[in-house]
Amino acid sequence: MTLSLDHVVIRVRDLEQTIADYNELGFTVQRGGTHADGATHNALIGFADGSYFELIAFLRDAPEHRWWDADYRVGDGLVDFALLPGAVQTVIDAARQRGLQYKGPIDGGRVRPDGARLAWQLGRSPTPDLPFLCGDVTPRHLRVAEGEVRSHRNGARGVLALNIAVRDLDASLGRYRALLGESLQVHRSAWPGHGVSFASLPIGDATLTLLSPSGSANGSALATEVQDRLASHGEGVFGVVLHGAAGAPPRGLPLNLTHGVGLELLSTDNAKPARS
Repeated sequence: MTLSLDHVVIRVRDLEQTIADYNELGFTVQRGGTHADGATHNALIGFADGSYFELIAFLRDAPEHRWWDADYRVGDGLVDFALLPGAVQTVIDAARQRGLQYKGPIDGGRVRPDGARLAWQLGRSPTPDLPFLCGDVTPRHLRVAEGEVRSHRNGARGVLALNIAVRDLDASLGRYRALLGESLQVHRSAWPGHGVSFASLPIGDATLTLLSPSGSANGSALATEVQDRLASHGEGVFGVVLHGAAGAPPRGLPLNLTHGVGLELLSTDNAKPARS
């Protein structure tokens, strides 16, 4: 079973301001339109590797929505990420056979600003440390535009890695194996003295790194970041590393413009070829 990273979800309060800020950061931003339930609208930042960022904002109160932030208690930032399956039902069935209960397929859709209607199916994850599934019904190029919109002034070429905060590394790895199969390749380690255990696993061209607090942090900035994420948001994605322009020095982008997203550009001269 082959799954790749589809997109990363960034919830914001003011979509227009966020579009302006990400443009200032050197990203090419596309307006996405309004979702079928009328609760949210979005904008997209597509990358040469086929993945994208979804900037999403609410148009009305929606306590039934999984990303709803009542009274804006948490604020802007990363809320989720999705994998792209060949068929949502097939992945859900396989996961259920291994004891992992994804919900779905659930019909979803969006109307683009040009009037085009898009349709997809979702598989909803049972726990927040896991991604959801997003499989296209209409052609994917209608949802994720191709061409020059995937080029960015800042040199970003795709998602290299996601950092995911988890409470129990063993339990989370068990769930990922149930989703992705027992043959999943996992590199697991700990950083003695830093108070963090981690496991890295490949998803297509990207790497997911699960991080969990372990023992005394001894002032480790990373352990503090993971603990703060778990305390304020719970489990889930909290950092993104992007393939940057060849030869460019690594750099983190300012949080006031990323709307709280820990976002780093890292030069990878041996980046894998783009996929459509």
